[in-house]
Amino acid sequence: MRQTPQIAVVGGGPAGLMAAERLARAGLSVDLYDAMPSVGRKFLLAGKGGLNLTHSEDAARFVARYGAQQGVVAGWLARLDAQGVRDWAEGLGVATFVGTSGRVFPADMKAAPLLRGWLHRLREAGVRLHMRHRWTGWAGDGSLQFDAPTGPVQTRPAATVLALGGASWPRLGSDAAWLPLLAARQVAITPLAAANCGFDLQPTPRAQDGAGWSAHFAERFAGQPFKSVALRCADGQGGWFARKGEFVATATGIEGSLVYAASRLLREEIARTGQAQLWLDLLPDRTPEQVLAACRHPRGARSLSSHLKSRLALDGIKLALLHEVLAPETLHDPAALAQAIKAVPLQLAAPRPVAEAISTAGGVALDALDAGLMLQALPGVFCAGEMLDWEAPTGGYLLTACMASGVVAAEGVLAHLQQA
Repeated sequence: MRQTPQIAVVGGGPAGLMAAERLARAGLSVDLYDAMPSVGRKFLLAGKGGLNLTHSEDAARFVARYGAQQGVVAGWLARLDAQGVRDWAEGLGVATFVGTSGRVFPADMKAAPLLRGWLHRLREAGVRLHMRHRWTGWAGDGSLQFDAPTGPVQTRPAATVLALGGASWPRLGSDAAWLPLLAARQVAITPLAAANCGFDLQPTPRAQDGAGWSAHFAERFAGQPFKSVALRCADGQGGWFARKGEFVATATGIEGSLVYAASRLLREEIARTGQAQLWLDLLPDRTPEQVLAACRHPRGARSLSSHLKSRLALDGIKLALLHEVLAPETLHDPAALAQAIKAVPLQLAAPRPVAEAISTAGGVALDALDAGLMLQALPGVFCAGEMLDWEAPTGGYLLTACMASGVVAAEGVLAHLQQA
């Protein structure tokens, strides 16, 4: 028997599933719609290399990861924080552990068992799943409209939670098709932009035909990692962002976890000035004095490459990068070379397309919503997850806040129904 009131959740990612869980737990009748054949497809893909659920660092540092929107996101995390995510997973029978980087993973590193347990819990709570139902907006009477395998479908719920994702990985369902539907209803939207993304390079001195890398470098080193390096770039506020980690060379530039950590700063600098510069320390565990002493050490008949490999363990992609970006006179000046090894300059031309990004920035403006994530222009319609205008680095921060926003939206629905 169908309970009332009926709530529609549109979008089967972490935010939508969490909203559906909390609403069903409150005794409401919940229908969840998704355009794809199954829910959680991006969630499953993210878990292929080990599902990073959240992060174990202290609350103050955790909240600071959300940059300009940390004040708003802190309110979401008050409803479901990192420990809350771990407790939730444990409740599904999935133990978690903290990795050496502080990131939190399921004990078996897999997403599928967790998602299966979650769906089982949702079905037991009475949530009805409607797959291959693509939301197309509202009918004249306010009903939600869907394109379904059997034809057009309409439903008029007591409240709606939209959790439709951004525009990254559109083949998994996050294609931002919702954007014109909300814009037509006078919902304020910040343009979507790539977050946690790679970048194309300005041509290096040895590049040809406008390419970022030279043909030799791209053919030999695309896909190979820069390990144990440090990245430094301006933070846009008169200071510096600096972090140690690793990333990967691509055919046209760079990508990977260390680049993603700085992607917002680099993207905004490109938007302001047309390009962004970063510096790489190829040997962050050695002091400038140690590097200078090694560069000045007599090398006799040995080549520069052999000398750097012998004295500094510089070879492979790191050595190739020096030859790629430094002038010959710099390579043969020990002082200039030592300085460059500790700060190799790279000029970035543009972020990679949004569809290639791990996540997106921009979306429904936060000031278009009330504290319960209800759209002020559309009473009874709530938004959650990545479709909102916030961003976070990789490391579990994105998933945690998406789930937390689903909790906030669900609680907003309950408060709205009580007032109505």
